[in-house]
Parts: sequence; structure tokens; C-alpha cells
Amino acid sequence: MANNEDSKPAAEKPADEANKPAEAQNNRGGGGGNNRGGGNNRGGFGGRQREAAPTDSEGNELTEKVVFINRCSKVVKGGRRFSFSALVVSGNEKGSVGVGFGKANEVAECIKKASGVATKSLVKVKLNGSTIPHEVYAEYGGGKVLLKPASPGTGVIAGGGVRAVCEAVGINDVLAKSIGSNNHANVVKATIKALSMLRNQDDINALRGKKKEKAI
Repeated sequence: MANNEDSKPAAEKPADEANKPAEAQNNRGGGGGNNRGGGNNRGGFGGRQREAAPTDSEGNELTEKVVFINRCSKVVKGGRRFSFSALVVSGNEKGSVGVGFGKANEVAECIKKASGVATKSLVKVKLNGSTIPHEVYAEYGGGKVLLKPASPGTGVIAGGGVRAVCEAVGINDVLAKSIGSNNHANVVKATIKALSMLRNQDDINALRGKKKEKAI
């Protein structure tokens, strides 16, 4: 009897059994499509709105670079409590740069605090195109930094905090060397101190009492 039932043509089978595969396929295709479409809804309702990028007093957008994140643990009765501190460099890549330090129990919060401090402590730097006008050396604590001008196309030959500061201020060609301590905060502050010591030709002429010569 089983062989006879299997040998029946498809036309003689009940309509419900003949349509089952097609209906199931339609349901899978339709349901899957709707679910995939619902992914956009998840992105719309679940995603956070992106915060506006910070700007300086002139309206220029600031670039933030995280130099170092430190984790500190405190042993208490119930176990360990972790806190974080972040060192952030902020600059508009047009001659202004600042550094900030923030502490919090979460990484994102300490970076946000450090960024706010860096935005409020911007200093102006005298540049010569894509490099610095002259060689400069500065110390801050144990950090000692030497900066030298470089020809176009050289790039930023520096590392760590020195590179972060140079890129944030807008220097594209420079030779740098960190001579003293490797403490990130001291190296960054020594670099900013060195950049703030830069003087261009007009400043030097003004200090010497010379008037600016007119181009012929």
C-alpha cells in the first residue's frame, strides 16, 4: 500500500500538501526580508546620536588624540576597585594645541574629562608652513625634547607623545628626539613648551627694533 500511495501523481495529492513547500518558502523569504528591514529600526532606535566635535574660539574643529590611559586598582574588603586616568592632546591642526588629564571610574568618562581640559588650555604656536621655523629644546620635569625643522616630504619623525602633539598642532615635517624621561605627561608638556618658545622672523625683528622690510 505504501508503494501505491507514493506512486500517485502530484495532481491527485491533496491541494494542501502540494502547496506546503511553496507557502513555507514564501513565509521564509517574506519573514526574513521583514526581519532584515527591521535591522534599520534597531539602528534607528538603539543607536546613540553622535556628539558634535569640539571647536576652538575661532570655530575650528579640534582633533583629539589619546596619548596614554592608565588603570589604577584599589584593594578593598569586597575585592578590587578599578579607576582610570587618560592623557589627551587636542589641537585644530592650524597652530593651536592643548593637553588635558582626566580621572574617572570608566574609560570613556576619563577621556571626556581630559578632552574638556585640553580644549580649555589651547596655546598658539608659530609655524613656518608645514614645519617649525627653527631648532628648539625644552625641558619639563624629567622630560627633555629636541625639535628640528625638516624639508617638505620628510614627515613627522617622532613617536609617542611628541608625535601626537606635532600632528594635533598641524606640523607635517619635523625631526624630534625625546632625550630624558619616558613619562608621557612630562614628554607631552615638554613638547608643548618647546613649541611655545618658537619665534618667526617678524618676532625676532621686532625684538631687535628692526622694521619689516618691504618686498621690492
